[in-house]
Amino acid sequence: MTHAEEERVHEHAGVRLDPAALTGHAALRSHDHAHEDVAPIPWVTGRVGVVAPLDRDTSWSPAPRAAARSASADAAPPKTSAAPRPGRPAAPSPTPASAPAASAPVPVRDAAKMEAAAEARMASLAGVLGFAGFGKGATKKKLPGSGIPARPIIRRLVWARRLSQVFFFALFMYFLFQTTFRGTFAAQADQPVRLPLPVEAFLLADPFVAAMTLLSTHTVYRGLLWSVGLLALTLTVGRVFCGWICPFGTLHHFFGWILPSKRGRGGPRVEANKTHTYQRAKYYLLYAFLIAGVAGSAIGGLFDPICIAVRSIGLGVVPAAQYLGGRGLGTVASIPARPVQGAADHTQDFLAHAVWQSHQFYFHQTWFIVFLLVAVLFANRFIPRFWCRVLCPLGAFLGVFARFSLFGMTKDHAKCTDCNLCLVNCQGADSPQGGVKWRQDECHMCMNCEASCPEDVIKFRFLPNRASATTKPDTQRRTALAAVGAGALFIPASRVADSLDVNYHSRVIRPPGAVEERAFLERCIRCAECMKVCPNNALHPALFESGLEGLWTPILIARIGYCEHSCVLCGQVCPTGAIQKITEKEKLGIDVPPIKIGTAFYDHGRCLPWSMQTPCIVCEEFCPTSPKAIWVEEVDAPVRDSKPGPGGEQPAMKSVHLQRPHVDPSLCIGCGACEKVCPVQDQPAVYVTSVGETRSRTNVILLENTNYNQKS
Repeated sequence: MTHAEEERVHEHAGVRLDPAALTGHAALRSHDHAHEDVAPIPWVTGRVGVVAPLDRDTSWSPAPRAAARSASADAAPPKTSAAPRPGRPAAPSPTPASAPAASAPVPVRDAAKMEAAAEARMASLAGVLGFAGFGKGATKKKLPGSGIPARPIIRRLVWARRLSQVFFFALFMYFLFQTTFRGTFAAQADQPVRLPLPVEAFLLADPFVAAMTLLSTHTVYRGLLWSVGLLALTLTVGRVFCGWICPFGTLHHFFGWILPSKRGRGGPRVEANKTHTYQRAKYYLLYAFLIAGVAGSAIGGLFDPICIAVRSIGLGVVPAAQYLGGRGLGTVASIPARPVQGAADHTQDFLAHAVWQSHQFYFHQTWFIVFLLVAVLFANRFIPRFWCRVLCPLGAFLGVFARFSLFGMTKDHAKCTDCNLCLVNCQGADSPQGGVKWRQDECHMCMNCEASCPEDVIKFRFLPNRASATTKPDTQRRTALAAVGAGALFIPASRVADSLDVNYHSRVIRPPGAVEERAFLERCIRCAECMKVCPNNALHPALFESGLEGLWTPILIARIGYCEHSCVLCGQVCPTGAIQKITEKEKLGIDVPPIKIGTAFYDHGRCLPWSMQTPCIVCEEFCPTSPKAIWVEEVDAPVRDSKPGPGGEQPAMKSVHLQRPHVDPSLCIGCGACEKVCPVQDQPAVYVTSVGETRSRTNVILLENTNYNQKS
């Protein structure tokens, strides 16, 4: 074997091997002699021969190769004799073990270089595992492009915005959980029952709600003056409500973050975050709803984000969670282990006192509301902040005022390298990139664009230069006029139908304190606060019982729950005055006529005492008025025996004493307690309709309340 071949064999895997050491090692492990001349496996490079080292430490220099080889040869241990295999050269003669070993030169090591190399390797490993900043030699991740970091104030504002979103969403959910009554009602009218917190605060601060009610009623409800403060904030710093405060916007932000599309990364993500023409839709909706307000309807509440959040979460998500939680905890409580049962009971008790009610709540046709919520949340998978960018009329309303804000963006277009990092992180699709004008009315003030820009192109400041910004909404005149026309024609078209004037649905029973129907539709924003707070689960969102214009307005369904006799909480939480804030004395009729929401009627063909000669006075017992609006007639009626006579003859007749119920319409208030407790389950024998309600001068039942019995 030549000297070059010997060098190549002994440099296996990039590590210098000592021939003498190999010889001694082979003597100790003679059973491995068959693999002495096997070439290295072609591992990564695919080349047979020496494999390049992966971890060669270059921080120290070994002794000269020749000196090390000669010293190792002199100090090599003797090799035991082994029979050479056929076709292979015999092993070299071993050196006696007792021979004095020559002292080989010790490699010279640099401690500082070795420590630095170790730190670098640990830092690299930490970077792979995700532990940034590990070790002394660790360095910060290099920013792309020029690597200019964002201003410290901007980085702090980004974190402040995140904390603000979490805080206001938690506050909204806390108010929503507290929009319920978990106590007991006192019998005395001088002990009012009120909620301790302003649970309708988010709705009172909604300027879109205030604008609708102002246009429809020509008055401003006192509580809605809080919205003026939000408008002042928008005129100062832009649409900060959308990016920092709005709970529904935060919900979309969160779902857009946890449910991104596989194709919503890189180039598609950049393209999705550019300004698109479909973002005009929210302005067209805004124009239509404001004109509908002028025509006398607050139907725009169907699209208000705060109303949607209260309606969908309060009427759909919370009851669904209560249903699942109740079944799950009930299953856990059935486990025959006292600690487990105690934990399940304590959890159920806590949830009943802090999150939902003590009994399961159900809401009429709420599946449709939940379906729409899931649909708009799922749309964030394809268009981030879908609702905020495309459909939100409140965002459009604030965008109109944000064009005059004192705080805004400036761009240095010459520095932009088109890295598109600002677009990747943009929440409002407001064109933050260089080379185009910034859409001020679309910006949510999330500050992500400046925080991610590596070229110092973007800066937010007060009194910015407006040259690089577009302030007015990008809408087409003809489409805007069409939206205005649609809003103006919708109300007459919906009221031409028979549901409001000539064929009013008998089961459209409004809450106590509700104003007259036309005035009610002018004020009701479909927020569902009254339905959420009702302690007996009596108020529900209407579907089409009151026509298209009355969609999701509150109606009483007595079969599910009745109106508590001394409860006025629905009027307390109503933010627009559609339900007036009446007192217990006014509702109970102390010193004034009582407030009536309808009248009860009997179906004698289904009533047990009337049709089946069966004693029953459940409705009379539950009637809450004093004196009772339901009175009974004492009669002795014939009834046939249930057993056949002797010899198969007809059953004998006998007499039974009955108490047949009647309704006094002058005392009935239409609370629905009788209908709720009627033992005839599928279709109750007593039912309540809206006729005789106090709020209407035409929907009457007694002739003395009409012109028929008035003296001329």
